[in-house]
Amino acid sequence: MHPREQTIFALSSGRPPSAIAVVRVSGAQAGTALEKIAGMMPAARLAKRVMLRDPLGEVIDDAVVLWFAGPASATGEDVAEFHVHGGRAVLNALFAALSSIADVRAAEPGEFTRRAFENGKIDLTEAEGLDDLIHADTDRQRRQALRQLQGLLGDRAREWRRQLIEASALIEAGIDFANEGDVPDDLLKPAMEKIARLRQEIEETLAASAQSERLRDGLTVAIAGPPNAGKSTLLNRLARREAAIVSPYAGTTRDVIEVHLDLDGYPMTLIDTAGIRETEDPIEREGVRRAQERAAAADLVLWLADDDGERACPPRPIGGGGAPLWEVRNKVDLSGPEDDGTKPWQFEAKPGQGAATPYFRISAARGDGIDELVAALTSFAGKWLGSGEISAITRLRHRSILQEAAASLAKTESLAGRGDELVAEQLRISVQLMGRLLGRVDIDNILDSLFKDFCIGK
Repeated sequence: MHPREQTIFALSSGRPPSAIAVVRVSGAQAGTALEKIAGMMPAARLAKRVMLRDPLGEVIDDAVVLWFAGPASATGEDVAEFHVHGGRAVLNALFAALSSIADVRAAEPGEFTRRAFENGKIDLTEAEGLDDLIHADTDRQRRQALRQLQGLLGDRAREWRRQLIEASALIEAGIDFANEGDVPDDLLKPAMEKIARLRQEIEETLAASAQSERLRDGLTVAIAGPPNAGKSTLLNRLARREAAIVSPYAGTTRDVIEVHLDLDGYPMTLIDTAGIRETEDPIEREGVRRAQERAAAADLVLWLADDDGERACPPRPIGGGGAPLWEVRNKVDLSGPEDDGTKPWQFEAKPGQGAATPYFRISAARGDGIDELVAALTSFAGKWLGSGEISAITRLRHRSILQEAAASLAKTESLAGRGDELVAEQLRISVQLMGRLLGRVDIDNILDSLFKDFCIGK
């Protein structure tokens, strides 16, 4: 039997041990498995307490079972659920009993969701939304993923596809029945009006959605600067835990250290890098190279230096690609307040290299100015990642396909008057692109890539 036709099972709840564990079974043999192990078949969607037994009659557990007849189930197939006590021994015994049944096997990662997709229970954008929901670290990411799972983009794409098919039908009717007396002479005009309106909607969606893609991936902030400036201390202070080793000796940080933060719902990856300086030590030199590389790829660079001597920002390549660079002066508890009488942690806009550079004075060790720095980072994240309405596009795949669709519709408009056959053929391309977005055509490689990242049992 082909693996797609076999019945699958997996733990669909948390890692054992736990109070309760849910084992889900999906496929043609789900009912057989339920009858053999539970000794009965409960009414659909009605929880039933039973004693589970293995093929030899040995008691497995006192459990609750549920039955969902396909296609009215999560996967579109027959589905059985065993709600058992979450001990490892109980689960191992249940798994062994299930495996003993012909054509029943353990599920691969993402296989339940893939079957739901293949059986039309969800489209590809909703499957991607589920993946994002599983991996969401912050509340804003969770809300965005949930909206996608509920069909934020999929519903819109299905409506676009429906209208494109309607426009295509008008044009095809004009071609196929041009000589029929009861067919209007000009079917192209209403079709082209519909196409122009759809292109505008797609372009507006594209223009409004850049920040949602950023929110899914989060903001990357690199802490860079010379050795012994307090970069690791600042990272620990912001992370509120000892994530990096702190030492008075230069060159302690040899590799890049990453910490994931939640700033008011905005995801941030904070990077502590090696001190940037000239060195003969080959290991430290490699750390400096990696530090410069990661800082150049960051969305924001915090250049940390001691609060003494001449104030100077690093060369612009440190903040490569035009990423904003903030100057942060550390160890104000050692140097004292500035001569102008302002608070040592007060934010100021000071001239940098050709532009105003945000400037902070803090004490990473004592905590002076940290609240103000965090507030500024949160404000920056809100502007960078978006603080308004959640938009439809959350992945590069969505953007690429919709850009192709908008270009295809623009080309369709340009072909008006040059032959209805050319217009109809170009419109078919746009319809196919919407099918790709929803996962209905030409997406096997996308499916393999997406579902392998799901956990087993999903």
